[in-house]
Amino acid sequence: MIIREAKVEDAEGISRVHVDCWRTTYKNILPKTYLDSLSYAQRTEIWKKNITNAGNHVFVAENSKGEIVGFADGGKRETNTLKDTGDLTSIYILEQWQGQGIGTGLIKQLFLQFKKLGYETIFVEVLEDNKSRFFYEEMGAKFYKSEKMNIGGKELNLLVYRWNGLNSILSH
Repeated sequence: MIIREAKVEDAEGISRVHVDCWRTTYKNILPKTYLDSLSYAQRTEIWKKNITNAGNHVFVAENSKGEIVGFADGGKRETNTLKDTGDLTSIYILEQWQGQGIGTGLIKQLFLQFKKLGYETIFVEVLEDNKSRFFYEEMGAKFYKSEKMNIGGKELNLLVYRWNGLNSILSH
């Protein structure tokens, strides 16, 4: 498995992982009509912008065939006004590649970037019904707060976790 910084040419592969993961991860959480409406082409354009945004950092995981099977990205959300903090904004790994350490590898690469930026605390948001929250807990993130949000016409609980200090992740 190769984990590397994303290039704009990776946008299509990232969008495929993003849409496919949303459809499997949120299958019984979000309305089917909303998940069916997700578009690879639309996500590709979004990822081209995300990759070229200087304040955003995107890493991909490639299998031995050069296919993108996972990605993580982060930076500092506009809504995050706290000093020396950053945000893990997304991490997705195709279902058949989960449980192989790819998520840990992606987070480590992103957190190395955060360390260079001087971030000391990292936030991540996750839907309460998303089992990925247990991955964050296993990686040492602590519950911070809960908020309400709406996706596809459904009200959901959004949990915010945080890591205080990066060394525990980097030594994980």
